[in-house]
Order: sequence, then C-alpha cells, then structure tokens
Amino acid sequence: MMDFYVIKLHEILWGGLLVAITMAVHGTGMFSILRLIEAIKKRYYPVDSFAAGLGLVILASLLIIITNIIEVIVWTVFFVLKGAQPNHSAGFYNAMLNYTTLQAGYLPADWRLLEALLGMAGLLTVAWSTGILYMLAQDFQDTQLRVLKRKREPQGEATLSSERGASAGSKRD
Repeated sequence: MMDFYVIKLHEILWGGLLVAITMAVHGTGMFSILRLIEAIKKRYYPVDSFAAGLGLVILASLLIIITNIIEVIVWTVFFVLKGAQPNHSAGFYNAMLNYTTLQAGYLPADWRLLEALLGMAGLLTVAWSTGILYMLAQDFQDTQLRVLKRKREPQGEATLSSERGASAGSKRD
C-alpha cells in the first residue's frame, strides 16, 4: 500500500516564502556581481589582457557559487529550525543536493512539498546564473577577438602591401 500524502497549507506558505527569499537573494547577488565586474572594468579600462578578462569570468563564477550557497543555507536553517533535519551539516548536504535536483526524499512528510520547491528554486537560480555567466563569458570572448584582430591588422596590411609591391615589380620585369 502506498503512503497517502496531502499537501498542507503551511507547506505552500513556507515554500512560497522560501522561494521568494531565494529569488531575492539571487537577484541581489547577480546585480551586485554585475556591478562589481563593471566597476573593475571601469577602474582598469581597458581590460584587454587575456588573464585579466578570464580572471573576471572566474571571479564572477566564484561569486555566483557563493550566492547559491547562501541560498541553500537559507533553506538549511529553515529545515533545522523546523526539526525537518537533524543538524546543519545533514541539512546543508541534503538541501544542496536537492537544490541541484540530485536528491529528494529526505524531509519528513509534513515538509515533502518543500523538496520540489527547493528543486524548482535551484533550477531557476542556476538558469539565471548561467545567463549571467554566459553574458560575461561572451563579453570576454568578444574582447579577446577584438584584441586578436587589432594585433593582426597591422601585420596583415604590411604583408599585403609587400605582396602588392612584389607583384607590381614582377609585372614590370
């Protein structure tokens, strides 16, 4: 016989609040990361070096990870305070796995809906993070391609000029 499960109003309310907090933390974090990266670029303009550009992408990646960890901590604290997890370590581990949609089935029946909501919050925020990281990586790649093009242009023009001169000289002979 299957267990009978009924979603309770407190799960919906707490879950909605936790998703809202997660999205607020994430939005604040992503905007702050973008502001920081732009401030660094402005301060050290132009950021044309490969190492500096890649460093900004790596810095943003680390800050995105920290933002996601803070979000998981919010859920962990809730689970421990409500007695749904035995301690912070187990709560964090289980919440992190559920945030990345790798695990479920660790909460008591009274809180089971929160596993699905945590997974959805994780999907939303990871997708958002991916968009931010894609944007920063695209900017880095575009900058590096412009730098490469600038480095090749003078050489290309000089080579083209010498080839034209050689061609003109051979036609005269």
